[in-house]
Amino acid sequence: MLTWFQALLPKEEAFFTHFDNHAAILVEGAETLRALLDGGSDVEKHCQRIMEREDAADLIAHEVLGAVRRTFITPFDRSDIRGLMNSMDDAIDQMQKTAKAILLFDVREFDPHMREMGDEIVEAAQITRRAVGLLNRINKNAEELGRLTLQVSNLEDRSDEVYDAGMKALVAAARKGSGAKGGGDAMAYIVGAEIYDHLEKVMDRFEDVADRISGILTENL
Repeated sequence: MLTWFQALLPKEEAFFTHFDNHAAILVEGAETLRALLDGGSDVEKHCQRIMEREDAADLIAHEVLGAVRRTFITPFDRSDIRGLMNSMDDAIDQMQKTAKAILLFDVREFDPHMREMGDEIVEAAQITRRAVGLLNRINKNAEELGRLTLQVSNLEDRSDEVYDAGMKALVAAARKGSGAKGGGDAMAYIVGAEIYDHLEKVMDRFEDVADRISGILTENL
């Protein structure tokens, strides 16, 4: 009887539009971050673009959290909506933190392993967007959602391996330059390690989104 009554009540269907719009921003942010890692004279421009995308994502997140409070019937549990939105917002926030660190250290050249991590971040963002777009038909799309979230988890594992390889390369370069003329390599190590750490956290945030989607999937089947 309660299920029948709830079916008659109005729902806020805009949630899925907001999710899709935020996921599109994640892709834009990831692609801009990857372009940034090519280095050169456009680094500052790309950093600014990431910050603009983060501002746009914040507006969507604010609208979603407001809709949770004012909507009587939500498409799935309110805590799951808040958790999903917050995890998505954390991903673009971490991209912004990465851009800020790059501006702070005035970095214009990036290691190959950093660019490889950037490629994986773009792929994770694209998969996330596809997964988010399937949430409006969660039962019908359950199998595909499970496959996509697993892909993000696998990407995160691969990214960890690239991170380790990149850090080893930084250590090797610092040791090679540790002699009397190698003072600059210590700073290069510190800066490089900081950027690697930020990139790893971006990928971790995408895995958090995948975990949230998996949890929603489990609760709604």
